[in-house]
Amino acid sequence: MTPEDFYMALKELGFDLSQKQKDQFQRYFELLVEWNEKINLTAITDKDEVFLKHFYDSLAPVLQLLDIGAGAGFPSLPIKILCPNLDVTIIDSLNKRITFLNFLSDELGLSGVHFYHGRAEDFGQDKAFRAQFDIVTAVPLHVCKFSQN
Repeated sequence: MTPEDFYMALKELGFDLSQKQKDQFQRYFELLVEWNEKINLTAITDKDEVFLKHFYDSLAPVLQLLDIGAGAGFPSLPIKILCPNLDVTIIDSLNKRITFLNFLSDELGLSGVHFYHGRAEDFGQDKAFRAQFDIVTAVPLHVCKFSQN
């Protein structure tokens, strides 16, 4: 899926991206490829494949999103670009990923994104995180223990 096909598909779904949002997706792609050479963020780096398998597949409008083990920021940051008013919280166990995601968020001019370094199991016991999010993404899902009990 070329970037142009990506933008047209989103437009057909009712999301007419601004030039700023298009620039953010382009810069995200550029930084992903650049940083991937240093810290192996993803096996998918072909532009059309990134726009299809990372950006397009990541998008699902929500209000509050918790992304556990976000890695390179998928799916939370493509969703954030599409829905700028979304509040996003990202937890990852590797601080080098958090460093990249902080840099990426600043570079893209994203606000309302919160980063936490740590393990899902630990945050799952923290009442500030339990049952506070509309959507929780995690891969693999079996590590997510955020129940209301």
